[in-house]
Amino acid sequence: MIRPIPPPPLQGAAIPDDARPTIVVVGVIYLVVVAAIAVWAGRRTHTREDFFLAGKAVGLLALTFAALASTFSSFTFLGGPSFLYLSGLGAMMFVLPATLTNALSAWVLAKRLRLIAEIRPVLTLPDVMGLRYGSRLVQGLSAVAILLGVIGYMATQVAGLGVIMDAVFGMGRDWGIWIGTAVVLAYAVTGGIKAGIYTDLAQGILMAGASLLVFLFVLEVGDGLTGLSRTILEYEPEFLSPWGLYTPLAAVSLYFVFSIGVLGQPHVMHKFFMIREPRRLKWYPLLITVAMVVVILIMFGIGMAVKAMVLDGRMPPVENPDDVAPLFLLQHTPLILAAVVFSGIAAAIMSSVDSFVNVGAAAVTHDLPTALGRRVPDELRWGRLATVFLAVAAALTAQLSDALVIFLGIFGYGLFASALVPTLALGLNWEGATRAGAVGSLLTGLAVTLGLELLAYLGWISLPAGVTASALSLVASLAVFLGVSAVTRGGTANELEEDVQLALTL
Repeated sequence: MIRPIPPPPLQGAAIPDDARPTIVVVGVIYLVVVAAIAVWAGRRTHTREDFFLAGKAVGLLALTFAALASTFSSFTFLGGPSFLYLSGLGAMMFVLPATLTNALSAWVLAKRLRLIAEIRPVLTLPDVMGLRYGSRLVQGLSAVAILLGVIGYMATQVAGLGVIMDAVFGMGRDWGIWIGTAVVLAYAVTGGIKAGIYTDLAQGILMAGASLLVFLFVLEVGDGLTGLSRTILEYEPEFLSPWGLYTPLAAVSLYFVFSIGVLGQPHVMHKFFMIREPRRLKWYPLLITVAMVVVILIMFGIGMAVKAMVLDGRMPPVENPDDVAPLFLLQHTPLILAAVVFSGIAAAIMSSVDSFVNVGAAAVTHDLPTALGRRVPDELRWGRLATVFLAVAAALTAQLSDALVIFLGIFGYGLFASALVPTLALGLNWEGATRAGAVGSLLTGLAVTLGLELLAYLGWISLPAGVTASALSLVASLAVFLGVSAVTRGGTANELEEDVQLALTL
């Protein structure tokens, strides 16, 4: 069974001792920049809107690069090249959909989310779903789905952060987990999502610039894409087929899950509440698509280059796929560029953890109490406390077995997709969506995702090759949402308040 998994961790052995001082210096400089952003953002965070929504004052460029960093994170620099090296061009089915669906999200979600945030005091995606369906139950279930997914995703990210901090600074995995978590908390607690947005801005610019530079070295090493393709065609032509080394079913399954599932990722969708000038969203599809195409170059280029060099004998076979990107960077690019990329990997994970922990803290302090008919008196203070609690819980979970942590990460992505794509992406664009359809879809997403992933993790079931639990749970959730809504749509008109309906039809 082909399963989309979190990016593999960087192994310390991939970084030679003579390169480590330069990498450490660059890493420290980057941490100083992050600390400066935290201080700046902390001085401007005074209300719950500042903490969870960056005061709705984020510019279009910052929003674009923040969405870029949150979507690709460390996968682009580390997991992506090894994924393509192992799987061929079929691996592009994993990331190419993001360039389309992140643009699509601007057309089907961004404007509506921002308009609703303008007419109602909403903080979160569950807030919007509660308004859309006139139901605190829908808001509560969506908050539960987000919280469970956040815990799983954060555990995976923090585990990878520990290994990378160890590789860069040589501090040991466990110390890396806790020190990395402490750095994230330093700006997540003080500056909230505002600190995360502008850290993501720096990270996104770094990702795009580094990708372009690394790709130029790829072209130099491989005598251009023509030279790389000619070498691979001579030794392993199936590598360059549309499906790569996957079966067509596996490639299509990946494309389906990651083209549709992106629309349900709360750490990305949540950012649309924050833009200062909603009218400028018309430029977002162009900007995010160009930025993502540029960033994907590093995954495509390194994966192709290392594969060609291994096949023609210029490099020995790579024993550990995790080392595909580090080996190329250290052997074929200037050390300073390699140092920037390695430090950027840690920073990318920190940015993702900050986005996840902010969304999770909002679920704990705002959405769940609201669904129960209660209100937390000081959401800013309790939001900060919840941020600490969730980050510590993720760090403790990250010290569990690697298999369990990877399971939690896979579970998180599937749960976001199956629970939020129907109720959020379809619900905001289809007047026929009903409260009963939303409840049924959320329950189906929770039950099917947890059930299939748990049974697969325990080894009690084995899905056909190429079929993922995430794809099955998303299909089941969509089917329930559409079917139940079609049966119960007679009461739809009563579920939308006038101003909410206006925001959804503009």
